[in-house]
Amino acid sequence: MTEQPARKTVVVIGAGILGVSTAIWAQRDGHDVILVDREGPAAGASYGNAGLLASSAVVPVTTPDLWVKAPGMILNPQSPLFLRWSYLPRMLPWLIRFMSHATDAKTRAAAGALFPIIGDSLADHQALAAGTGAEKYIVPTEYLYLYGSRASYEAAQYSWQIKKSLGFQPTEYEGAALKAKDPAFSDQIGFAAAVPDHGRISDPGAYVTALADHVVASGGRLVIGEVSDIAHENGRVTGVRVGGETLACDAAVVTAGAWSGALGRALGLRLPLETERGYHVELWNPSKMPKTPAMVSSGSFVMTPMEGRLRLAGIVELGGLKAGPSKAPINLLRSHLAKVMPDLTWEETTEWMGFRPTLSDSVPIIDEVAEIKGVYMGLGHQHVGLTGGSKTGRLLAQMMAGQRINLDMTPYRLDRFRGV
Repeated sequence: MTEQPARKTVVVIGAGILGVSTAIWAQRDGHDVILVDREGPAAGASYGNAGLLASSAVVPVTTPDLWVKAPGMILNPQSPLFLRWSYLPRMLPWLIRFMSHATDAKTRAAAGALFPIIGDSLADHQALAAGTGAEKYIVPTEYLYLYGSRASYEAAQYSWQIKKSLGFQPTEYEGAALKAKDPAFSDQIGFAAAVPDHGRISDPGAYVTALADHVVASGGRLVIGEVSDIAHENGRVTGVRVGGETLACDAAVVTAGAWSGALGRALGLRLPLETERGYHVELWNPSKMPKTPAMVSSGSFVMTPMEGRLRLAGIVELGGLKAGPSKAPINLLRSHLAKVMPDLTWEETTEWMGFRPTLSDSVPIIDEVAEIKGVYMGLGHQHVGLTGGSKTGRLLAQMMAGQRINLDMTPYRLDRFRGV
């Protein structure tokens, strides 16, 4: 007879997709779960993301040509990369480490590490949502990469070679075949590469909220409040302090996204974690929709059909957690849309800005804190947090349960950042 793991009380810090995934998988292993969030479920990037299960997004931003491209991108107002210059002195050490990964070997290593986390994201999310009531938000789809011409696509072959080496084989469309594929796009889109076996979430906020509701309906507890510390004695976690209350626990999991850095420091960890500020614009009741999610390569943003609206999401602004939204990224999204779908009309517009947690090597941390047993960390998924949230949550739950993991976890270890 297989021995059942001991029942634990688990506090999960952060109720975004990664936190609720960890909570659900922990409950399925028989543990008692307390889910804690400073605002509530799906309040951050899990609400405002592109809604895409982007399995093929394995190539990090730090490709070898970034050294050449980055200066021009920062200075070009039509580029999808923005920098708040006042924040540069604070983020410069991280930025230097980040740029040090813009080599061929490190790019391929990061892609190889991301693939097991995001490469089968549709099936991972279907497994997560099964029986929760959130299944209805998952829509299987292909994913279109849009280019102005075949030449633009050929210029991106470095990334495509890596994708193809990991099994992502695109179908190419241009001319009349592209128009027949999806007539929604203007003639400025002359080429598309379609990758099958992806998915989209028709309402990311509602999806993550439904998953969190399932945690509570299954006996879990939801606590709204700011975590100030993780208590521990004799090298083992004992509780999580939220406001004036200490939640006793046998395990604590830090899945607080961009806010994880402060908790890491409280645990004595120095994590090279920075914030990429992302934006979205939603166009409600549009006159037409793309048939599938599409990456507009010239603008590095994604158009995703959602319930009642079309969401345009993307852009990178480096500027930390404290500054308010900028107008330039929103205006750029609108400008690119006008080129791709110039005759589109809609009834109402909503805008959003949020924070992506990015580690200097673009690979997430999925590990137990060596110095404090029972404390686990899952963070740093940069642009693929929704995509990789289900698989990462399952891995963290397996770690807590002491289960054998059929995956080399070395790339995700905390100790790769020792001494930073």
